[in-house]
Amino acid sequence: MNRTLFLITIIATVAVALTARADDPKRPNIVLMMADDLGYGDTGFNGNKIILTPHLDQMAEDGVKLTHFYAGGPVCSPTRGTFLTGRHYYRYGIWSANVGHLPDQEITLARMLKSKGYTTGHFGKWHVGTLSKTHSTKGPGRKPAENFAPPWERDYDRSFVVESSVSTWDPGSDKNPFYDDSVPLAGDDQSLLGGAARVVVDRAIPFMEQAVKNDTPFLAVVWFNAPHEPIKAGPDYLAMYKGYGEAAHYFGCITELDEQVGRIRKRLKDLGVANNTLLCFCSDNGPEGKSPKGKKAGVTAGLRGRKRSLYDGGVRVPALAEWPGKIEAGLVVNTPCSTLDYFPMVANLTDYQMPDDRPIDGQDLMPILMGHTTNREKAIPFRSRGNATIVKDQHKLVLPKGELYNLSDDWSEKNNIASAHPDRVKLMTAELMKYLDSMQKSHAGEDYNDLSFKPLDEWNSLRMKRNK
Repeated sequence: MNRTLFLITIIATVAVALTARADDPKRPNIVLMMADDLGYGDTGFNGNKIILTPHLDQMAEDGVKLTHFYAGGPVCSPTRGTFLTGRHYYRYGIWSANVGHLPDQEITLARMLKSKGYTTGHFGKWHVGTLSKTHSTKGPGRKPAENFAPPWERDYDRSFVVESSVSTWDPGSDKNPFYDDSVPLAGDDQSLLGGAARVVVDRAIPFMEQAVKNDTPFLAVVWFNAPHEPIKAGPDYLAMYKGYGEAAHYFGCITELDEQVGRIRKRLKDLGVANNTLLCFCSDNGPEGKSPKGKKAGVTAGLRGRKRSLYDGGVRVPALAEWPGKIEAGLVVNTPCSTLDYFPMVANLTDYQMPDDRPIDGQDLMPILMGHTTNREKAIPFRSRGNATIVKDQHKLVLPKGELYNLSDDWSEKNNIASAHPDRVKLMTAELMKYLDSMQKSHAGEDYNDLSFKPLDEWNSLRMKRNK
């Protein structure tokens, strides 16, 4: 390296260090939290009268409640891919839960923010790749070597993660261990006793504290396990729900999660960085089970369908955002939004410029969160198990059935209005097909300038049967 280039490199490094501060309003701290299988109706702020969620309810009062927020997909792994990339999961082959992995060629929130001088951490569930080349909790069929994509190789400085879901109480497991910065912990590690949410936040908070101490902005992705199976609540939480039978475990693990959300909020305030921290919360899909029963007691507040469904009960989830001084307290937003929107929102907040023109399926969420607009420009596409839907202008098209619903006055998607609006069906069908064609090109490797990236055989085997 010649002397001039060396000096330029040093100056650029110093410039990033000087501008990347924990209290720099141009580089806000980002904390993105997500529950696992939490139904739309499973929180107090969305009307639940049984489950105690006082901290989330307070966050709703202090921030903005999103009444029409979508998980990117109807099951865990696909939604997590959209969350991190702003791109539909069919673009990079995470077709369903425990399938595929997050390709290194994908630009993620962590990669974006590291380039802006942030320190990055991921805590809790990972679920977008295996954490060992020789072992997967899902067995050899998960192809651990082929799908090895841990957070420590995806631009995270700090990680404390499990490959897939663990018990919501005493979550330690030798079969499905927590990896602490790539080192698996023994299942009987004493630090893993108690609530799974607390176990995760025990690692997330010191990461935030260290970042503030170092005067460095931070990204903390906190993905809770509750209320995904195995569902278990501790004795104190069960005592809160006497008389509810097995459902007490479901209710209790959500309350334990809620307490840890409150713990994060309080610590940010105590550290003096709450006013420069964007805090978001959502779920990754709707509730498990065919109906609320036993430990699978999640509810959708009347939405049609549950987990694995592309009807709103499967993908419409509770969601909040908070940023004191930036987001109006008590605001309620009815505009359709999505986990796809996190990436473009953070990119615009930090003036990040994409290095190429690969498709981004979400849009900047911040103008909607701040109440500057109620309009959404981009449609929200879904694809799963031979079915596809698209949401645009409060209307939802369902293929291949050819159903059309007006979500603004048909909460439960009971009134199919397709026959009365053939022009809208035609336009929305064309737009959805355009999305699917674009996704197929992405899956072929065009976004990475690598046409050998993935074979098309898997795509073709999952091709949706279109209406004729």
